[in-house]
Amino acid sequence: MPRDFGEEGKRLSYGSYLKVPELLRLQVLLSDPPAHDELLFITVHQAYELWFKQALFELESARGWIDRGEILAARHVLKRVHAIELVMIDHIEVLETMSPQAFLEFRHNLAPASGFQSVQFREIEFLSGLKDERYLERLEMDADERDRLKRRLDEPTLWDAFCRLLERRGLSMPPDDAVRRAESLLTMARHPRHLELFALSDDLLEHDEQFSRWRFHHVLMVERQIGTKSGTGGSAGAPYLRTTLDKRFYPELWDLRSHL
Repeated sequence: MPRDFGEEGKRLSYGSYLKVPELLRLQVLLSDPPAHDELLFITVHQAYELWFKQALFELESARGWIDRGEILAARHVLKRVHAIELVMIDHIEVLETMSPQAFLEFRHNLAPASGFQSVQFREIEFLSGLKDERYLERLEMDADERDRLKRRLDEPTLWDAFCRLLERRGLSMPPDDAVRRAESLLTMARHPRHLELFALSDDLLEHDEQFSRWRFHHVLMVERQIGTKSGTGGSAGAPYLRTTLDKRFYPELWDLRSHL
């Protein structure tokens, strides 16, 4: 008699497939006695790293689809990245249920660790188009992390893939001619023939905007928790984070709006 789907000798379960026992052992508190909100702090930041991993996978996929000229496929995975970024913003609301007093119960245990050191976060920046080789020296990384970040620094970005696509569609994007590039982007935006290219550019801009929104909400959360105190990793804390709010992955797409 044929077995029903899912009754394959009970070789696999929900917990074994998702490695739930291993996953639940990863939230190790440093505070002694345990501070109530440290579990929340660890859980949210581990969730961030999982979402960063998924976002990187989707952004890499989008770059590949763009290189192959598969615009609908690229837009599909970029929409998923937008949804992930909305979840990341929502995580901040969960963190904000933690009072400054509760955070201070265990914050001293975190130094010199800092969210500044998230390698996957920097990978997203590099892959999206915002590269800064200084992070290779500024971040505490093991050999594997350094190799990953170096690879991101050397490989093409999403913006590079988009510019190559425009070139193949007859829109010149010379790297050393900002005026010519601006003219090509304006043609893309105005001509009905390039409607799908403009839609793709808008999805890239949405990724940029959602990431900027996350930065802004993160700064407010940090100010709400620690005011202007220094960060645990030695940074200036919220004042440093405010200097990052003007970062843009695709400044040329933002400038385009001024000329439409």
